[in-house]
Amino acid sequence: MRNDRIIPGLILVLIGGLFLLHNYGLVYVHWSNFWRLWPIFLVIGGVNLIFAHNNSPWATVIKVAVVVIGIGILVFANVGDRYSFWPGSYVFNSHDDDDDDSDSTHTGKVVKVEGNSFYNEPYTADARIAQLNISGGGTTYNLSDTTNQLFSANTKEFLGEYEFNHSKNDSTYVLDFSMKQTKSHHFNWKRDNKKSNEATFKLNPNPEWEINVDAGATALDFDLSKFKIRKVKLDGGAASFKVKLGQPLAVTNVDVSAGMADVTFSIPKNAACRITMDSGFSSHQFDGFTKKDDDSYETPGYSSAKNKILVNIDGAMANFKVTRY
Repeated sequence: MRNDRIIPGLILVLIGGLFLLHNYGLVYVHWSNFWRLWPIFLVIGGVNLIFAHNNSPWATVIKVAVVVIGIGILVFANVGDRYSFWPGSYVFNSHDDDDDDSDSTHTGKVVKVEGNSFYNEPYTADARIAQLNISGGGTTYNLSDTTNQLFSANTKEFLGEYEFNHSKNDSTYVLDFSMKQTKSHHFNWKRDNKKSNEATFKLNPNPEWEINVDAGATALDFDLSKFKIRKVKLDGGAASFKVKLGQPLAVTNVDVSAGMADVTFSIPKNAACRITMDSGFSSHQFDGFTKKDDDSYETPGYSSAKNKILVNIDGAMANFKVTRY
């Protein structure tokens, strides 16, 4: 084997092997680190260039050691979603500001940089359909409880910036909630792992909901079993999506598009469900489903059911799981 092929081959073998072990639950890989710690590839490439014309055993050992250690840090290090090396983001803590730590209530277009905030949209009887659009990564999103408001959110912000907008389109109330990077310029070298970006939502159970999530490195845990769900759309890269659905409407649509993500859906045992999958190298586990063809799976009695859940999955190298409760 030519010596110049050892390092690229080793990188592919390590990443492929770790992905297989992760799919079978033997190890847990922080895939989002590929976005946050990408300079490690520069280090590996630089060391490989330095010793490019050195075929001695000790040079090979150094190159292999840098690859193994670098890949190990890249996939196993738990550095937290709030740290990134992309331009315009920061790895240092900002100076605390007492004014930023106070709670406040917001309606309309609101921006909050650091601290704890509360966002609220009142409920009105004409709100038959509501659409919640969530965008932005580097955040943990939670939803499980109801509210007598149309929508409320409690947030914890650090090196992040939340924005909330609301509007009405005919009979549909549209709620836009996004997380953007802060432009703060005050830093120190102190690192506080207790600070992070987190948003906890509450929804009113009366309207029929459409929920759209467009996020990158994100952890999402939504229990939607108490709500009337028309549609759920999840689009993420190195993300962790966990969603629990209740009884479907006439049709409840679920669309998932994911890169290197862990996606778990839970549906009621008596709910009729069909899954269509276009997944490349992704793995899947669909409990209680019957395979109909190469791309589709159904629960027993699906064709005769009045209310149905339709799940469409599109993923590159993701792990999909659907369970029944």
